[in-house]
Amino acid sequence: MEKILEVKNLHVTFTTYGGTVQAVRGVDFHLNKGETLAIVGESGCGKSVTSNAIMRLIPNPPGKITAGEIKFKGKDLTKISEKQMRTVRGVDISMIFQDPMTALNPTLTIGTQLTEGLKQHRKLSDNKAKKRALEMMELVGIPNPVERMKQYPHQFSGGMRQRIVIAIALICEPELLIADEPTTALDVTIQAQILELFEKIQEVTGVSIILITHDLGVVAKIADRIAVMYAGKIIETGTKRDIFYNPEHPYTKGLLNSVPRLDMKGKLKPIDGTPPDLFSPPKGCPFTARCPFAMEVCNKVYPESTTISDSHTVDCWLQDERAKKLLANMVTN
Repeated sequence: MEKILEVKNLHVTFTTYGGTVQAVRGVDFHLNKGETLAIVGESGCGKSVTSNAIMRLIPNPPGKITAGEIKFKGKDLTKISEKQMRTVRGVDISMIFQDPMTALNPTLTIGTQLTEGLKQHRKLSDNKAKKRALEMMELVGIPNPVERMKQYPHQFSGGMRQRIVIAIALICEPELLIADEPTTALDVTIQAQILELFEKIQEVTGVSIILITHDLGVVAKIADRIAVMYAGKIIETGTKRDIFYNPEHPYTKGLLNSVPRLDMKGKLKPIDGTPPDLFSPPKGCPFTARCPFAMEVCNKVYPESTTISDSHTVDCWLQDERAKKLLANMVTN
């Protein structure tokens, strides 16, 4: 399949009074054309920082991309100027931010915010921009779009605001859409509608999607592949079937065990402990302190990536043959 995005060895740091936070530490992943890739993990693991790095929205200072490549259709976005990047944002790559209320300008009408990108990037006239905006509002399911274009964000419900943010992101027909926790602030009914909207949009436009989320229910609905992130690193990648039916990393298993299910009896099984301090991240596996199967080597050396199948990789010492035998003995005894 054709790769539309390749991220290689990405490092992002933030300099603070307390020291340097290593927020993203050597992230590698790719996105195929027309595919939905979900990046999942706990809050603070580096998901949003990674997505902002792709858009070159890391505030400098205090943040900085210190190493790595972000290749979009073969062009390294870390090497181009800010002026060149402005021609990419909103046109080739668009982003849906977490909170639709803060993503919209409360002082401008919805129509003004929808047509702004078309006038700036596509150089459309007012009439053509308005016509395109009305088409997008219909596509995302906004009723009575002619009247709604004249209204302000506070006159829309949370679900409708999220639909408007999606329409703004898609109005210039980007090839890549990054959705940063687009359903977090919505109730389950509206959440289901937004997910169906993503599926419809991808079917109609063929856009490639990176979905940032901590909700595995969302992932199960629309993702093709999943990248599990922890402490600034991607520790397991695979298809939806690989991750849900054959998880290999103890952290991935912990995330899945933390999801409530209708057939579940008793209490949920949370992951004990807290993520490591990224001011001084551990040399070995960052999950060691919380892992029930941790070995001495886990604390000292970061595990090499192990290929489980053509679509499934994991960074874990338990995949080492000697470690597997040791683990089998532990279970037996």
